[in-house]
Amino acid sequence: MRSLRMLIAPTILFAALAFSLFAAEKDKKEAAPKEPPRPSYEMPQPEKESLDLAMYQSIREEALRHSHIMEYASGLRGGIGPRLTGSPNLKRANEWTRDQFTAMGCTNAHLEDWGEFGMGWQQLNTWVRMASPDPAVFIAQAAPWSPATKGAVTAPAVWVDIKTEADFDKYKGKLAGKIVFLDEMREVKAVDKPLFTRDEDADLKRIQEYPTNLANAFSFAAFLKTLAFREKIGRFLAAEQAVAAITPSRDGRYGGGSGGTLFDDTGAGFGWLIYQREHANALPVAVTAIENYGRVYRLLKAGVPVSIELNIDTKFTGDHEHGFDTIAEIPGTDPKLKDEVVMLGGHLDSWASATGATDNGAGSVVAMEVMRILNALQIKPRRTIRVGLWTGEEEGEFGSYGYVKQHFGFVPRSSAPDQITVTEFDRDASGPIQLKPEHQKLSAYFNLDNGSGRVRGVYLQGNAAIAPIFVQWIEPLKDLGVATLAMRDTGGTDHEAFDAVGLPGFQFIQDPLDYGSRTHHSNMDTYERLQPEDLAQAALVEATFVYNAAMRDQMLPRKPLPHPELEPKRSQPLKNVMPGAETRD
Repeated sequence: MRSLRMLIAPTILFAALAFSLFAAEKDKKEAAPKEPPRPSYEMPQPEKESLDLAMYQSIREEALRHSHIMEYASGLRGGIGPRLTGSPNLKRANEWTRDQFTAMGCTNAHLEDWGEFGMGWQQLNTWVRMASPDPAVFIAQAAPWSPATKGAVTAPAVWVDIKTEADFDKYKGKLAGKIVFLDEMREVKAVDKPLFTRDEDADLKRIQEYPTNLANAFSFAAFLKTLAFREKIGRFLAAEQAVAAITPSRDGRYGGGSGGTLFDDTGAGFGWLIYQREHANALPVAVTAIENYGRVYRLLKAGVPVSIELNIDTKFTGDHEHGFDTIAEIPGTDPKLKDEVVMLGGHLDSWASATGATDNGAGSVVAMEVMRILNALQIKPRRTIRVGLWTGEEEGEFGSYGYVKQHFGFVPRSSAPDQITVTEFDRDASGPIQLKPEHQKLSAYFNLDNGSGRVRGVYLQGNAAIAPIFVQWIEPLKDLGVATLAMRDTGGTDHEAFDAVGLPGFQFIQDPLDYGSRTHHSNMDTYERLQPEDLAQAALVEATFVYNAAMRDQMLPRKPLPHPELEPKRSQPLKNVMPGAETRD
């Protein structure tokens, strides 16, 4: 008995010591700060997507057999009409789309203020005619934000050629009481190619090939500086007491800017910032069809006197109008994922010379139809699905950039003097991206803004990690013509706001139809240019993408966070590369 007790005592002591060490180690681990879990978009993605093919078929049936997209299109174009940013019509469109989202079953349908825009404006009536040497009725529209002539006026026409400020001296004292024809007459080429086209296999292959020359030949900042000089021209004409100005319509793709089609945007007036009172058009200005402009141009060049009669009847509705986005949701239901978001949208605003059917009423009603389809199928998404119909896109993507800035993050922008004439979100970066907590909650944004054509694929915006996922998503859609994934970027619309702060933002590839040739910003951008079957197909595809993103286990992968503030330094030539070269400061 004595020896047993002697054996038990050290055993108990050893056990107590071990327990003490274990407890200390446990306390140490519990005291150590826990690292926050990595967001799911940073985790390895599954090789095989779990696709709900039954839902694919349900979406297909609802989108094609029970489409209501043309009813939305008719209400937006016919019932409301053109939707220039800041205008009463755009306010009506915001409210109408909000109410439609509520009626179809969405929650939290509301308008979000993205900030002050500028002047509200409407075109009430515009007509232009040649009174002599021969009466002729012209096809014409007021340039956006043109002041009114306050009734019909008749005046002699004069053509001016102003390319630099030195040219002002040629016309001082010679323009009072005149209607000025401004700009050279452009060549009007024969329309020898179809204005309405669909992408063939060769076109899609070209889109799919990644360009090795990434230099951007078009500089938006340089374009804005050109328009800043146009503002000086307008002020000069007003100071010389000209009555009004007439400008020629630019051309469209394949010569589409002829035959009565005219393009009417800020290029028709006197600057880009003409929606701000301090940069307003200094005198009434209209744009006319190129054939009408050409007749007067040739008469004046030949020394024949021309008399023009016109009435530019417009109305301003305020100097400090705000812009609003229409937002609505289908709430998520997964307790762990419901705070994450999948977004879709397009821009609701348009230009004023037509009803903004293809630019971008098409993208807006497709987004509306997507939400209707998903509500009609009574889906219960794991993540929240949120739609955004943006405004101010045509003047600088203000609505989408404003929304992203308020919710997800922003790039600080330069306030240098040479940047003042550049729209806010196109100015040079002055620092790294500033992120907000919601930045980690957005899985992806899907955008449609290339007209009425059917979807043929997706621009991936350089996001290589997304390609294996989308390849699987589009496989069941190939019989609908969806087969192309392009790594290249595409720009000029609202997905850029998301991409700019490192969020997955995608634009769909669409058949071009006659978008670039005759409807984009033109007087032909009407309901009749819409293709119902194409729009139904586009809604089907976008609904499928949105559904997949909302239901998969993980958020979609992202590209590395961009650093736009480093671009100037990264683009500088390397130093001391050439052997034997003298070192320079």
